[in-house]
Amino acid sequence: MTVDVLCLRPRADFQRIGVEAPSHLRVEYRESSDPTLHDQMLATSVLLIPAVGPKLSPALFEGSRLKLIQVTGSGVDRVDEGIAVKLGIPVCNVTGGSNSAVAEYAVTAAGTLLRRLSWSDDEIRSGNYASFRARMIAENVGGLEGLTVGIVGFGTIGAAVAEAFARADCRIVYYDPAQERSVAAERLDAKRMPLETLLTSSDVVSLHVPLLPTTRSLIGKRELSAMKQGAVLLQVSRGGVVDEAALAEALQSGHLGGAAVDVYSSEPPTSENPLLHVAGDAAHRLLLTPHIAGVTRQSWAFIFRSAWQNIERVLAGEPPTNQVY
Repeated sequence: MTVDVLCLRPRADFQRIGVEAPSHLRVEYRESSDPTLHDQMLATSVLLIPAVGPKLSPALFEGSRLKLIQVTGSGVDRVDEGIAVKLGIPVCNVTGGSNSAVAEYAVTAAGTLLRRLSWSDDEIRSGNYASFRARMIAENVGGLEGLTVGIVGFGTIGAAVAEAFARADCRIVYYDPAQERSVAAERLDAKRMPLETLLTSSDVVSLHVPLLPTTRSLIGKRELSAMKQGAVLLQVSRGGVVDEAALAEALQSGHLGGAAVDVYSSEPPTSENPLLHVAGDAAHRLLLTPHIAGVTRQSWAFIFRSAWQNIERVLAGEPPTNQVY
């Protein structure tokens, strides 16, 4: 049976948020592991996929007549660019939907680490209320006000994160070789600088770059060593941008004041992931979350609605919006 949309996201996701497919569209819901997926692809016009998940085999697309591959999110690395270009299939994402959620996450995670909130919770539950309170006071634990925050990747999400930190009275600097002076940077009086300079001058470094050959292991042992003693790293970009073994070492040595990691080189992280073996006080300075920085009810509603609207545009013969390649 020919359908309009083959969706690799469970229908329950859309139902739970209250943003289902327009009633006039014929939608088939399947899993990416479905062995009949290639055959299904031959009988559909649009492929709708979540941004997070394993890379789709280029062989799946051979012979298809897809008019659009729509991603419910910003990352498009699940789709092989070469096969999409070869077959002339537009690949589109949704930008801006998770801006507020990621910005909220970044500020919350930085504050949690700097103020040792989750660490305090553990200590109190272990009966160490008085001693840990005295330690925090003696070590002059501080908050966000007046800190320098370095944004690596000043696109729409990076700019939103910068805005959130600026509202907390932080000074903003940024690194982005592809981004010239932007309206957001002007408004925030954000200073553009080389990556090494940003790392040596920032109290908090927040990552917001896609995973590309040029960004893989962008933050490794050398870069982590260049960061200020006691600085905090927020890994909110893509797994593979940070060398996880080097990050674990920087935390274990006490060089970094903390790190929040929302994305991993493999998801879920395997038991061999060095971040899962950080121990002692260093473990209290590491906040691990399951790729949910941009996931809120509000952000998903925006993303789903935008994705369905773009699908309707393309099926009506109009050009797609937010085409990445």
